Amino acid sequence: MEETKKEVAENAELTFEEALAKLEKIVRQLESGNVPLDHLMQLYDEGNELIRFCSDKLSAAEAKVRVVEEKNGEIAFRDFQE
Repeated sequence: MEETKKEVAENAELTFEEALAKLEKIVRQLESGNVPLDHLMQLYDEGNELIRFCSDKLSAAEAKVRVVEEKNGEIAFRDFQE
């Protein structure tokens, strides 16, 4: 569990692209079938955290785009407030 908390903190500093690349690497490892059970569970937990991270980033980007679109054709820029 302690390693997972450390990985979550490290993942929070990633860009979306870095997180996605890390998630793809985890998926390849899991699909290989050559991962011991303990390590498999750690990878699974880290993958779930990365999925949440990427999902949150995409949701924020989508909401920011909606703010721009909701200006009825006028382009206006303002920060998205979560």
